[in-house]
Amino acid sequence: MLSEAVNRHIELYRSMGFKYKVQAYMLHSFADFVQERSEEFIQTESVLEWAASAPSVRQRHDRLLTVRRLACALNAEDKRHQVPPTEVFGRARRSRRTCHIFTQDEIDRLLQAASQLTPAESIRPITYAALLSLIACTGLRVSEALKLAISDLTEDGLLIRATKFQKSRLVPLHESARQAWQRGAGLPYPTVNATYLYLARSAGLRGGPGLGGCRIHDLRHTFAVRSLEQSSGDRKAVARQMASLSTYLGHSHVSDTYWYLQATPKLLGDVAAAAEALHQGGER
Repeated sequence: MLSEAVNRHIELYRSMGFKYKVQAYMLHSFADFVQERSEEFIQTESVLEWAASAPSVRQRHDRLLTVRRLACALNAEDKRHQVPPTEVFGRARRSRRTCHIFTQDEIDRLLQAASQLTPAESIRPITYAALLSLIACTGLRVSEALKLAISDLTEDGLLIRATKFQKSRLVPLHESARQAWQRGAGLPYPTVNATYLYLARSAGLRGGPGLGGCRIHDLRHTFAVRSLEQSSGDRKAVARQMASLSTYLGHSHVSDTYWYLQATPKLLGDVAAAAEALHQGGER
């Protein structure tokens, strides 16, 4: 049964540290599709028909590549499994979403809205004010903040365990952030995100439902940009700051950190000053 091969394939990837959630869902869907056709082996025609039912070019392409990896593995064992071609559906262009860089006033308004959550006498307003403050002042991923336990607070900072790239890291904390640490039960991401959207609208930072605007993840972008703004502008100092920031954020490569950067008046001013110094024969 192809479903058994799918399960082995998923377990193999997960044993290597991959979460493989979306891919597992797609592979199970494909296995169900094949089972309805009473097919025991992967057939290119069936793969393309199943992948083509996805609503977008990107989803069709992702479906195709996911099943193709399975097909390659099974074909090595049994040539009756066909390996479909790769570029049947083309590639959807990935556009970078413009990030919102919060001002200090906007963060203050967001935290003020959090402090006014109801019930007023419950721990809810304190919890969300602390959560958003922690993300804003450390640049943690939302998922990392939600998985923290009281035991992760050490004398040297927060211990972030087995994160996006299956790495752990230590995040130093300012004393003011350490004092705000509290006990409590974990929060599910959908609840946190829904509450954030409510708070952002209450603070006048987003429009109504269905309209775009700042995301909770933009607090991480803001941390990265503001951190770089603190650099002296000297080229070597900026390079050192980028390396430190990449480590602090838990990125595998400095190039991953570049994705978080957004042009601000302060950064553009530093770039202009550096360009002027270079034009005059100096080095910055």
